[in-house]
Amino acid sequence: MELGIFSLTDIRAAVDGGPRPTPGQRLDDVVAYGVLADRLGLDVFGVGEHHSHDFAVSSPAPVLAAVARATGRVRLVATATVLTAHDPVRVYQDYATLDLLSHGRGEIVAGRSAFAEPLLLFGVDPDRLDQVYGEKLDLLLRCRDHERVTWTGTSRPDLLDAEVPPRPWADPLPVWVGVGGSPTSALRAGDLGLPMMLGLVGGTLDNARRLVDTYRLAGEEAGHDATTLRVGLAASLYVGAATAFAREDVYPYYRRYLSAGPGRAGGWDVSRDQMNDLSERGGALLVGGPEQVSARILDLHERLGVDRFLGQVDFGGMPRAMVEESVGRFAEEVAPAVRAAVG
Repeated sequence: MELGIFSLTDIRAAVDGGPRPTPGQRLDDVVAYGVLADRLGLDVFGVGEHHSHDFAVSSPAPVLAAVARATGRVRLVATATVLTAHDPVRVYQDYATLDLLSHGRGEIVAGRSAFAEPLLLFGVDPDRLDQVYGEKLDLLLRCRDHERVTWTGTSRPDLLDAEVPPRPWADPLPVWVGVGGSPTSALRAGDLGLPMMLGLVGGTLDNARRLVDTYRLAGEEAGHDATTLRVGLAASLYVGAATAFAREDVYPYYRRYLSAGPGRAGGWDVSRDQMNDLSERGGALLVGGPEQVSARILDLHERLGVDRFLGQVDFGGMPRAMVEESVGRFAEEVAPAVRAAVG
């Protein structure tokens, strides 16, 4: 089982009233977390993509390239690339280049987006979102699988025997389908026989199980070997010294992360009891001491067949020292326990 961490790079002022960090300061922290993940022996490091001033990263590839040149083994992935908003040829080229820079450690998670900002910014009709995503995923896979591409669609100009450089270090370049809560996306991933990265942003494992079952059934009906239908899962993570301390420490940051604020529409004012409920077995939030978090990840492996777990480790203005302590416990206490149990 692969274990890793990721950042969605949200920008929030400190809970104690300190100044809001600049995007550059957040980027420094995010790159440092990628280097730490590599040094501590974690398998994967990811960076999210958002298109508002509430987040530091709108283009993950150069950030991951910075991590690539400072590391030697950790796999590098955007969680997830907003494929609907971009030209798939350029997405392929960016990540093939990342793969070359990292000597075979680049990956793509291709998502549709749950946010309006990239659709407005890049002129994507929300009513055509699924059609556009399907077309662009098809073109991305053709670029991955062929040095010359012929393609026709409605979301960008056609290609006729077009050369698409460069070829990646690792061939084929890994492409995952990013899935939020949409059964359509899970069906598409299964039909194509691609690995699925599921974002567990709320609800319970029972909800996630339905999507995983949909994915695997679609893959088997499409004739794909069940052993190739890989499932990854991403969720918020904080590992404290013990469960009670972890919940006490992380609550102000988790509450701020979910709440509305300047420039942020909507939001949820989560109570401490609600956060604690989400942190219990079967919930979507992995907050606790090393033993509890280890047990929760093993639940994901046993109940959902998860092959890869990624924990979102910095959110809501959490200070860097606090993030690094949590990552250290995750890598040095949780990861060995999970790997020993899984084999």
